[in-house]
Amino acid sequence: MSVEGGSLAALWSAKFLGAAAGSAISVAYLLPRGRREAAARFLIGLVTGLVFGAPAGLALAEHLALADRLAPAELALMGSAAASLCAWWALGILARFAATLFPARHGREGGR
Repeated sequence: MSVEGGSLAALWSAKFLGAAAGSAISVAYLLPRGRREAAARFLIGLVTGLVFGAPAGLALAEHLALADRLAPAELALMGSAAASLCAWWALGILARFAATLFPARHGREGGR
């Protein structure tokens, strides 16, 4: 993904808008327990979309055979939204995996 077809500001704007949209959809799709969880989920999605948006967009575009048809800003928007949307789900899977590896003893043994 090169910056030839558009400016660097347009790419960052597309990444930010995609990440914000993915985060908002993530929060709306599965309602959080409170404001703190909603804010954490939104910020995690936003950061993930900004960091991993470009590689995710390229991977998705190549998988769907769209890489040569989309502008760099469109790739960044698509990738940021996808990465942002998937961030909370990936963290949930990792948390469950970690819980099976390292079970909490406090809940099972009565707080000893």
